[in-house]
Amino acid sequence: MALASLKGRLPALLVMAVALLVLFLPVPEGAPAGFSAAAALTVFAIGFWATGALPEYLTAVCFFLLAMIFKVAPAPVIFSGFAAGALWLVFGGLIIAAAVQKTGLGRRIAELLVGRLAGSYFRVISGVVLVCLALAFLMPSTMGRVLLLVPIFLALADRLGFAPGSKGRTGMMVAVALGSFLGPAAILPANVPNNVLAGAAEAYHGIVITYFDYLLLHFPVLGALKSLFLVLLICRIFPDEVRVDLEPPAQHTPMSGEERSLAIILGIALAFFVTDTLHGISPAWISLAAGVACLLPMIAIVTPQGFRTDVQMGPLFYVAGILGLGALVASSGVGDSLSHLLLNAVHLEQGADAYNFAALSGVGMVLGMLATMPGIPAILSPIAGDISAATGMSLETVLMLQVVGFSTLVLPYQVPPVLVALQVGGVSVRDAARVTLPLMLLTWVILIPLDYLWWVALGRLSLG
Repeated sequence: MALASLKGRLPALLVMAVALLVLFLPVPEGAPAGFSAAAALTVFAIGFWATGALPEYLTAVCFFLLAMIFKVAPAPVIFSGFAAGALWLVFGGLIIAAAVQKTGLGRRIAELLVGRLAGSYFRVISGVVLVCLALAFLMPSTMGRVLLLVPIFLALADRLGFAPGSKGRTGMMVAVALGSFLGPAAILPANVPNNVLAGAAEAYHGIVITYFDYLLLHFPVLGALKSLFLVLLICRIFPDEVRVDLEPPAQHTPMSGEERSLAIILGIALAFFVTDTLHGISPAWISLAAGVACLLPMIAIVTPQGFRTDVQMGPLFYVAGILGLGALVASSGVGDSLSHLLLNAVHLEQGADAYNFAALSGVGMVLGMLATMPGIPAILSPIAGDISAATGMSLETVLMLQVVGFSTLVLPYQVPPVLVALQVGGVSVRDAARVTLPLMLLTWVILIPLDYLWWVALGRLSLG
C-alpha cells in the first residue's frame, strides 16, 4: 500500500524537485530580475498540468498563489488571463453547453446524426473528425467549436450505446477535442496560434499571409493526412462497436419553447461567428452574448439554480492559468532565453533545407511544451529575420515553418480548448495523451518528411 502511494506521488515529487533545481541554477547572462523564479514556476505549472498530479483548475490556482506570494511577476501579468477574450469565450460556451444539455437540443441533433454515423465505429470517429474539420472553415474559434460540439456528441454517444467510461465514448470525446485543433491548424483563421502568426508576420515584418497560400501549403499534409491518422489511432487505441440493437428513435415530437429559443440563439451566434470579418466582433463577445441570452429571466433556459449546478467553473481557472503562464514566460525572458538556447543547440546551416526544416519544427514543438501553442509564433516571429539569414530560407518560409511546430501536439495541456473539451466530455488527460504521443511520433516519422517534400514540390524549399 505504501509503495503504491509513493508511486502515485512520484510524478508530483519529480516535478517539484526539477522546479527547485531550476530555481537554484545559475541565471543566464543578461537575464532580467526574477528570471529563476519565473522559470521554476513555469516548470511547476507545466509539470503538474502534464502529469495530472493535481486537477487542472487546482494547479492553476496554485500557480496564482505562488506567483503572488513570492512576487514572481506583477499581478496584471499573472492574472492577465482573466482579462483575455478567450476566458469569456469559454464562460459563454460553458453556459451554452449547459443549455444544450438541459433543453435536449443536443439529443435532437444527435438523432439526426445517428442514421449517418451509426454504420460502424470507424464511421462514427471519421464523422466526428470531419464535422470538426468542416466547422473550422465556418467558425474561427477552437474554443467555440468544442463547446458547441461536445454536448452534441455526448448525446450522440448516449444514442449509440456508449456509456460513460466506455472506450467508444472516450474515443468520441478525444476525436472532438483533438479534431477541433489539429486539422484546423492548417486553416488560417481557425485557431489562435494561426492568427497570432498572421498578426506577428504583418506587425514585425510587413508580410501578409493570405488564406489560400496558407491553406495550400499546410492543409494537404497537416490538415487532411493528420486528421486521417487521428481517426486511425483513436480506432486502434479505443476500439469499440456500435450497438446493433439500438432502440428505434423516439417518435419526433415538436420542439419545446426552450429548444426553439436555444436554436434561435445558436443560429444567430453561428451567423455572427461566420461573418466576423464583416462586423469585427470578437468570437469571445459573441459567445458571451449567447450565454447571457440563455440566462436572461425572460428566456431562462439556464435558471439560477442551473447556473450554480450545471455550469462548470473549473475550465475557467485552467484557461486563466495557462494564459497567465504564457504572459509570464513572455515577460520574464524565459521564452526568449529558451528560444535562443534551442536555436543555438540545433546549429542551423546555410542552404541545408531538409535539416533546417526538421530543426525548426523541433524547436517549435519544444517551445510549445513550455510557452503553449500561441506562444510559439509570439516568441519566434520577432527573430524570424535572424533565422532567415542563418538558413538562407526566405523570411515568409521561416514564418510559415512555425505551423509545423504548433500543429505538433505532444500533451493536451498545450492547447486550452483541447483540455476544456476533455473536461466537459469527462475524459482524462492521460487517456488523450495515449493518442497525442503516438500521433506526435507518427508526425515525425511520416508527416514531417511528407510535408517537407510537399514544400519542395511547391518550390518553397530545395532537396538537401
